Amino acid sequence: MNSDPGSFVLAQNENPVLFRPRMGNRHGLITGATGTGKTVTLQVLAENFSRLGVPVFLPDVKGDLSGLARPGTPAPAIDRRREMLGVADHPFEGYPLLFWDLFGRAGLPLRTTVSDMGPLLLSRLFDLNETQSGVLSVLFRMADDEGLLLLDLKDLRALLSFVQEKDTMKEVSARYGLVSAASLGAIQRALLTLEEQGGEHLFGEPMLRVADLLGNDDRGYGRINVLAADELIQRPRLYAAFLLWLLSELYENLPEVGDLDKPRLILCFDEAHLIFRDAPEALMEKVELVVRLIRSKGVGVYFITQNPADVPEVILGQLGNRVMHALRAFTPKDQKAVRAAAQTFRQNPRVDAEKVLTELEVGEALVSLLDPKGVPLPVERAWVLPPRSQIGPIPSEERRRIGALSPLASLYEEEVDRESAYEKLSRRVEASSPEPEALPPTPPKRPERAEPDPLPPRSERPPLRRGDTLLEAMAKSAMRAASSQLGRTLVRSVLGSLLGGSTRRF
Repeated sequence: MNSDPGSFVLAQNENPVLFRPRMGNRHGLITGATGTGKTVTLQVLAENFSRLGVPVFLPDVKGDLSGLARPGTPAPAIDRRREMLGVADHPFEGYPLLFWDLFGRAGLPLRTTVSDMGPLLLSRLFDLNETQSGVLSVLFRMADDEGLLLLDLKDLRALLSFVQEKDTMKEVSARYGLVSAASLGAIQRALLTLEEQGGEHLFGEPMLRVADLLGNDDRGYGRINVLAADELIQRPRLYAAFLLWLLSELYENLPEVGDLDKPRLILCFDEAHLIFRDAPEALMEKVELVVRLIRSKGVGVYFITQNPADVPEVILGQLGNRVMHALRAFTPKDQKAVRAAAQTFRQNPRVDAEKVLTELEVGEALVSLLDPKGVPLPVERAWVLPPRSQIGPIPSEERRRIGALSPLASLYEEEVDRESAYEKLSRRVEASSPEPEALPPTPPKRPERAEPDPLPPRSERPPLRRGDTLLEAMAKSAMRAASSQLGRTLVRSVLGSLLGGSTRRF
């Protein structure tokens, strides 16, 4: 029985393991090997927050979480779990879902702008080195000073092409710092690679308004925003850059609210190791700062990954609520990781965390949540309660129907392309181009040569022109023939150079 008002039961053994919503903005961690129950735990956590009226944003990496929209049905495994835990009050129900998709196929298009993404995250997305990242920062500064909006990738491409002009590059280098053609070329190649991966779908307008993630339905349930990530996860840098942008956007736009009775929003990062893999130090420092401070905005951040070691220690220390499913220890390296994971809990003399971590069954976990004062409770071995919604995906037709009924559909479905850097730079280039020289008049087309008439009888032919002897006439005829041959040779040479031939160059 729930003895703490406002809290909910997340897991249970002999006693319920209570999650206190007031501690929801102290962040959390869900870990475990593949197939141990992380996704169902995430589903149960989202359900409970939704019933409290707290909106949730979560990526659906496996395509399973759309089942949150439909009530679950009795099943032998769920019935056994409820009976084992003595759970009587467990009504099946669906939850208000809103589907998003960066590619616009399985949900509302989810966009940001190049300017809002910023040079730091774009450098991470482009995998640029320190020098190239500095050049990208220069481009952003120049765009700001010149009033050039960078909304989509064609704006960034136009800015790169403009700066590559010799005189412009010298001027920009003198004003902001050295900009080299090699760095500009590296950024252009990275931009091309991103476009080939479908990254242009992420950039444009209308961009996501964070307020649209905070809705509730008629029952007061918090909306669960599901990001289709089964395809996105195949582009890990794009996936990581988007989630980090969203975290930063929430931090910059939400007002300070302090500690509330429940969070304003729960933000989940599935496959969290992709966010931190090969991340530059400057980016890690920013992520650490935002994770540490965003709790004052009423936002709880929950990382889902296979091993706690996937999350840097400076961030791991900010994650107070922890649910750890079974870990595998087949190698000495795995055993060391299990030992390190067990040491992250507040120890319980009744639970040998290191030993238990390799013995947990599917749906069972080591759980350590925060008490009313924000202090981690001793670790407990417990079973996560079964979800009330459907386990597994809903049909694509039902998903489309839910999307069509969304009040936000009219706001995000149609892309907007307003005047930005591309249009302004195009006009600037046209204005600076010299007027083309007038072409010489085209000579009249030479009529086709008709068959010569038969020569008249010698007696009827006109006499040779005066002074043209037979020898002179023969010499002029030979000269005309030579001139004609030379003309044809020159024409072929000129056309050959214009049309290219085997040495055609662009």
